[in-house]
Amino acid sequence: MGFARVRKDDLGYPTLLRTCLSDATPPVLFLLGNRELLTCRPLGVFCSVQCPGTLILKTYDLACALRDAGVPVISGFHSPMEKECLRLLLRGTQPVLVCLARGIERMRIPPEWKNPLAEDRLLILSGFPPGKRRVTAELAQARNRIAAALADKVFVAYSSPGSKTERFCRDVIGWGKLLFTVDCEENQVLLNLGAVPVSSTAPLVPSIMGSDLF
Repeated sequence: MGFARVRKDDLGYPTLLRTCLSDATPPVLFLLGNRELLTCRPLGVFCSVQCPGTLILKTYDLACALRDAGVPVISGFHSPMEKECLRLLLRGTQPVLVCLARGIERMRIPPEWKNPLAEDRLLILSGFPPGKRRVTAELAQARNRIAAALADKVFVAYSSPGSKTERFCRDVIGWGKLLFTVDCEENQVLLNLGAVPVSSTAPLVPSIMGSDLF
């Protein structure tokens, strides 16, 4: 399976990137995997590096429920909680889109990614050229914006107050996308920004994706 490139003026380039990112739209998307997944309307899942214990458990349950319900998911899968979500999701059969904060063409494919790639349910993508080999804070921010722009809806498990994740959430809400978070004291900052509250006692997948889907 080889690498592919989709340029901004190609018909297959996602219009959501142009709509949300405007002048920051990547001129080229670099892809490895099933490029048809670009149109699967995934749920974006994100979390700050630090996450309260109660929200770790709730997000773990969400990842299992998304996997079991077959919901496509996109993320950078970089923070510890996001990595745990990826580990759980790769055990399922639903589409997963991994957005990198570095160039893609010289990366080593983790062994646990190879079967999902062969099954055409994994897409690895990057908005950065091959020369970008090291992840930086700036590239990570841009990566999260790309992933969120491609998402149909976004779930943020937790955002540390004043963090880059909080600024990212402001951007997502500013685009007019639905951003969900668990309704709890730890997430009051996100709720004040306009995040849609999801009851901590309710099943998260139907609450986020719509009960009509299940």
